[in-house]
Amino acid sequence: MPPKNASFVTEFILMGLTDLPYLQLPLFFLFLVMYVITVLGNLGLVTLILLNSHLHTPMYFFLLNLSFIDLCFSSVFTPKMLINFTSKTNVISYSGCMTQLFFLCGFGISECYMLTSMAYDRYVAICNPLLYNVAMSPKVCFSLMLGSYLMAFSGAMANTGCVLRLNFCDAATINHYLCDMLPLLQLSCTRTYISKVVLLISVGIDIIVPSVTIFVSYGCILSSILRISSPEGRSKTFSTCSSHIFAVSLYFGSGAFAYLKPSSIGSVDEGKISSVFYTNVIPLMNPFIYSLRNKDVKLALRKTRSGRTF
Repeated sequence: MPPKNASFVTEFILMGLTDLPYLQLPLFFLFLVMYVITVLGNLGLVTLILLNSHLHTPMYFFLLNLSFIDLCFSSVFTPKMLINFTSKTNVISYSGCMTQLFFLCGFGISECYMLTSMAYDRYVAICNPLLYNVAMSPKVCFSLMLGSYLMAFSGAMANTGCVLRLNFCDAATINHYLCDMLPLLQLSCTRTYISKVVLLISVGIDIIVPSVTIFVSYGCILSSILRISSPEGRSKTFSTCSSHIFAVSLYFGSGAFAYLKPSSIGSVDEGKISSVFYTNVIPLMNPFIYSLRNKDVKLALRKTRSGRTF
């Protein structure tokens, strides 16, 4: 039974990133510029991959999906975040909050598994190059993509379902700039043991399992690289993985910092910074991480500029 001071709330108040008035306008312009660059960068990368046939390979198939996820991930939160910077009351409806939570879990989990699929692609390309066309056939790539989205959907349903069964107090103020699991659990007036267990299991599966898979893949890759006699060959082979290693470290590091720390007021405040990192900064950086030193993407950009996309 819910406690007497619990009620079925129809809306929440988001405390936002900061309550300092003089920071609201500078933060608005900062995140607006970041969002515009994120949209243009990821949309541009998706367009380049679709238009250029020499980028129709497994690696760029996964990169296209990663850019699509980043574009959607950032778009779920940033527009509402920008509105809140310029309004006096940062209100979000109950249904809007649950929808935001669902997509936070969904796109967050799908990015984990898409990065894992990309690590597997690099493992096959470097450790078993003769079997690459078989091991990374279109059917296998589609299965990996579909599996990533199915895991994301199931995880999002499980986490959102646990929050939907909770009751919230009258003072429904969320200590965050978005509807995330941890601040919602802290706000609940009912027992949250089951929801915390589900969250722990979900985080364990969707962060630890991909992390171990990526670690093992790169362990095998490193072993193969060290067996290459030529220093130039080792450097060239490692350079094909460096961008992905950097992206994985950023994403999983910020995610683990946000969700695997003990729950407290301090950790929620620190979690806001981690959330900004993986919902805003990483979607902004990924197009640059994967394209600045990528000769194939640079060639595709030159072809597109000159009107030759075959």
